[in-house]
Amino acid sequence: MFDILYMLYIVPTPIGNLEDFTFRSLRILKEVDLILVENYKVSKKLLDFYHIKNNINKYHIYNEHKIVPYLITKIKEGKKLALISNAGTPSISDPGFLLIRSCIKASIYIECLPGPTAFVPALVCSGISTNEFTFIGFLPKKKRKIKLENLSKENRTVILYESPHRLLQTLNDIKYFFGSKRNIAICKEISKYFQNISRGNIEKMILYYKNIKKILGEYTIIIEKVLKKN
Repeated sequence: MFDILYMLYIVPTPIGNLEDFTFRSLRILKEVDLILVENYKVSKKLLDFYHIKNNINKYHIYNEHKIVPYLITKIKEGKKLALISNAGTPSISDPGFLLIRSCIKASIYIECLPGPTAFVPALVCSGISTNEFTFIGFLPKKKRKIKLENLSKENRTVILYESPHRLLQTLNDIKYFFGSKRNIAICKEISKYFQNISRGNIEKMILYYKNIKKILGEYTIIIEKVLKKN
C-alpha cells in the first residue's frame, strides 16, 4: 500500500516553448517543499519565467545514486518533492527512474503529471504510422550497430533521439541496416523557434543534411516499419 502523505511529483517541463506548461504543474512547483532539477541554470529560466520561488536541489545522473537515500528520508519526514528535468518528462531519456523505483520500494506515492515529451508530437507530425511504435531514445554507445540491425526487422514504427554531431553518422548507419528506400521523418527542435520536419527516404535525408554546413539542434528520427513483401 502507498501512503499519499508521502509523495513525489513527476512534473514535465516545456521542451522548447515556455508557454507549454500547465496550470497544475505551475501550482505543484509552487506548493512542494523541494524541487529537484537536472541543471540549475536551465531550470532557473523556467522558474523565473513563472515567478516560482522555492527550494531547489540538483538531481542528475552523476549524483542520483548518492542522493536518493537522502531524498527518500526527506519524503518520509513529510516533505513533498517535485522532480523536473531540463525539458520534457523526467525518466524518459532523462534522470528519474532510480528515484521513482526507490520511492515505490519505500511505499511512497508517485504522481506523474501529463505533459511534454518530444517524441509524441514528432511521431504525430511525421506522417508515418502511429498505430504501433517502439521508442528507443538515444542509441547505446556500445553495441549500437547490433541494436540497429535488430530494429531494421521491427514491424512497428521506430523512434530514436539523436544529437547534432552524430546525426549524419546515424543516418548512414540506418541506411546500411534499413536500406536506402525506407521512409523516415527527421524532426528538429520540436516546439522551438527553429522547428523543422524533413520527410523522405533515407537516401534523400542523407543528401539533405550533407548540404547543411553546420548541423545544430536536437533531433527525433521516425522510421517506418519494415514493409511486408508480396
